Amino acid sequence: MESLVSVKGVIKRYKRGRESVEVLHNLNLEIAPGEFLALMGPSGSGKTTLLNLIGGLDRPTDGEVVVAGEHIDDLSSGELAKWRSRHVGFVFQFYNLMPTLSAAKNVELPLLLTNLSGAKRKQNVAAAMELVGLTDRARHKPAELSGGQQQRVAIARAIVADPTLLVCDEPTGDLDRETAEEILTLLQHLNRDQGKTIVMVTHDPKAAGFASRIVHLDKGALADEPAVAAA
Repeated sequence: MESLVSVKGVIKRYKRGRESVEVLHNLNLEIAPGEFLALMGPSGSGKTTLLNLIGGLDRPTDGEVVVAGEHIDDLSSGELAKWRSRHVGFVFQFYNLMPTLSAAKNVELPLLLTNLSGAKRKQNVAAAMELVGLTDRARHKPAELSGGQQQRVAIARAIVADPTLLVCDEPTGDLDRETAEEILTLLQHLNRDQGKTIVMVTHDPKAAGFASRIVHLDKGALADEPAVAAA
């Protein structure tokens, strides 16, 4: 099966003053369509850097990143922004919701960049809210929701445009254990039942256990681990 994500020979360097610091070293990674991949590793290992390259938020210094057949490292900034809006849904540790908007209006935000009619946007928002189990909270603002509910809204926003790929950066890092398991079970449902390809950065082995494969990064190098049985 052809990979959905192909990272080949990727090097990433950052400038710190006059120094050049290499964060990722000639890294290679293939992710299959429909896979739920967990990226683990100590702080500073390059997990979020790799996630940002896969999601088109950053560019490699060298090497190539191909997602759904598109060489995203070759795209201009404008092309990359359009590509992200079509293909990637983002879920972060802190929910990044607009506090003055209702849950439904927050979920609708990515659709405002499309040519969908108001009626179609409303339909898509309702479907996404139903998928995350928050239909009855659509009119509530973020401050009226629990942390777990806010993260569900963030996930609904990430999937409302039916992206090719979900990238999640410590999506349960700000949640208690019980709520975290609910969010991870939801991600697992999106993966297994909705066919979403998910790449998730986590430091938590229990969270990683919900994925179908775990890879570890250490000092910018990656070593594949055996597949794990999802929880």
